[in-house]
Amino acid sequence: MFEPKATFSGFSVDDIEAAEQFYTQKLGLELVDDSMGLAFKLPAGAQLFIYAKDDHQPATFTVLNFVVADINAAVDALVGKGVVFERYDDMPGEQDERGIMRGLAANMGPDIAWFKDPAGNILAVLQD
Repeated sequence: MFEPKATFSGFSVDDIEAAEQFYTQKLGLELVDDSMGLAFKLPAGAQLFIYAKDDHQPATFTVLNFVVADINAAVDALVGKGVVFERYDDMPGEQDERGIMRGLAANMGPDIAWFKDPAGNILAVLQD
């Protein structure tokens, strides 16, 4: 029987030092171990593991979502730290001036905005 005792997510980057700076200083995540990569503490007991890979290729999809109570405040705070939000032409709804796709008002899912880490991995902040 498959009964995992814990779970965590992981993905690669091409520059581990840039990743450490981005995830700790811009996103405010707590680094708990850096002996074999970067292990971060996430809300609700979750963990994230980031590792260096010489031939890293960023994913073409969202690898990590941050659920927030107020997306406007979250986007503003991240922009204030230098995070740049992505714009996509092929979305089911339009993104506003902040880069937020307003899914709640259109009854099309959460309000969501995407950004990239220094390695090009796609991350998102969303309010549902």
